[in-house]
Amino acid sequence: MAEEQTAGAAAAAGPTGQGCSGQHEVLQAVPAHGPHVLGTHQLPVGAAASQQPSWQQYSSVFTASKAGMQNVDKEKVKRVVFEMSKDSAHFKNEQRKQAQVDARIAQLKAKAASISQAELAAHQKAADAKLAQLEAGRDLSRTWLHADMDAFYASVEELDRPDLKSKPMAVGGMGMITTANYEARKFGVRSAMPGFIARKLCPQLAFVKPDFRKYEAASVATRGVFKVYDPHFEAGSLDEAYLDVTDYCAAHSMTGEQVAAELRAGVEAATRLTCSVGIAPNATLAKVASDLNKPNGQALVVSSREAVMAFVHDLPIRKVPGIGKVSEQTLNALGITTCGQLLQQRGLIAALFSSISARFFLGAGLGLGHTQHGGDRGDEGGAGGGSVVARKGISCERTFANMSSSADMEKMADNLVQHLAADMESEGIESKTLTLKLKTTDFAVRTRAVTLAGHVHTAQQMLPPILKLLRAELPCEIRLMGVRGSALRRLTSAGDALDAAAAGGRLNALQRMILQGRKQQQRGEAVEQQQGEQQDEQHCSMVISYRQLAQDLAIMRGSMPSMKQRLLRCHMTCLMMKTRQVLSAAAMVRLAQMARAH
Repeated sequence: MAEEQTAGAAAAAGPTGQGCSGQHEVLQAVPAHGPHVLGTHQLPVGAAASQQPSWQQYSSVFTASKAGMQNVDKEKVKRVVFEMSKDSAHFKNEQRKQAQVDARIAQLKAKAASISQAELAAHQKAADAKLAQLEAGRDLSRTWLHADMDAFYASVEELDRPDLKSKPMAVGGMGMITTANYEARKFGVRSAMPGFIARKLCPQLAFVKPDFRKYEAASVATRGVFKVYDPHFEAGSLDEAYLDVTDYCAAHSMTGEQVAAELRAGVEAATRLTCSVGIAPNATLAKVASDLNKPNGQALVVSSREAVMAFVHDLPIRKVPGIGKVSEQTLNALGITTCGQLLQQRGLIAALFSSISARFFLGAGLGLGHTQHGGDRGDEGGAGGGSVVARKGISCERTFANMSSSADMEKMADNLVQHLAADMESEGIESKTLTLKLKTTDFAVRTRAVTLAGHVHTAQQMLPPILKLLRAELPCEIRLMGVRGSALRRLTSAGDALDAAAAGGRLNALQRMILQGRKQQQRGEAVEQQQGEQQDEQHCSMVISYRQLAQDLAIMRGSMPSMKQRLLRCHMTCLMMKTRQVLSAAAMVRLAQMARAH
């Protein structure tokens, strides 16, 4: 069986002549003083490089594409970003980091050139065994959704300012942009871009000051909808979530596509905001798919091995969560630009990278990802359940205009801790190690961590140690702050401990009284919930009745005086608006279902 799996994995990776062996021959055939050729990627050397304008060689996070930027003049954006950045501290820091990346790439090339054919064959055999192991763990039985709100902060602002929907707008200021609407993205304006560069790209760009209280309130509303489909959904940030809807699909005889459409309708009904959704057999592919049909769309990766392999074969490696700018440059220098090539070059990857990195790259080539809550994002069939959380940490960070006031920094730390605590509460986790991240105005990054005596999850518990870490770094001038919790475990409440004691027959008299009181409270809450659901159903029926009334009104248009038509339509609209205010998030979802049925 193991031999069959190995053979199957090798076949999936492609013929050996097109894989690492052929690549290695190209590496060895490079003349000592000629251009360094890796596959189809040629790096200019010497005078050839200096003949190109400097901006053509420049690459930064600001030149990377986002949803809504498909038709942007990338050469213009690159040139403007270069000219506006070349004398800045950011540019100098980017140059320092790029020099380190170039040195790393040079080392990998030298190592690749020194590998013998026998060594490469041994590495490829080891990679084939790892592929077989990964393939054996593939799980196609689950249905995952990744819901990603469309230009979230900007869309929330457009609710208050509808006139901005048709104009280029960014949330932020001349110092820094947190997000941009789709009209602004047509000009190359994007998140994490300095506002003065964005204004150069789009002179008519309008700025709106961020209001995170509004964004957090909108996020709470979206999460109310997500819980209908997966009570244990994972919040990636304020504007995205991973949902395992396998059980919901089975319980309601629905497909993943149908659930995604219903979820999108529910979010829009509850918030007047749109989201895009990816549907796939694992969380990683669902995230990739959610970006394919933005805004307000959805995309499906069919749950079969053939469909998954076809989907990832030509997928650019940068689309894979976890592969950033540095990894992309490194792999590109080795002639690897797509996930399919990760498998074709499996021997070289096994030879040049650590076992952990090689396993991740091979998993990406197979289209694997976690399929259980609590699993590692890159690990199919990750651990789930129990008190241990497989994910490494949970964090929140923000970029802003230069800040030097200690009072402002402490206020920002408080805001970030509040947000982190809300995320930890929603995911039911707590942390033992807290980390503070600061990026100074010269782009140096400082991280300071503290491991506490016990696990924490509330803002009141986390803020004092974070402030202590911050005050130790003062005075300083910063442009980014972040907080992170790690060494995670499932949140254990006093109620959980009481249930465990009851199961073991270890209750004392006081605990029995508490447990009895809690059961009575739960019965009361169940009655209230049932009454609330009945009211929701009545409200939903009222709205459906109003819709039928509108249809009847249209039929009677010829026989009813126009004034009576307007009065009746106005009365109906007012009742619908009043009804909407009392509907719960779950009822809004049911309303969407009933509306489609009618």
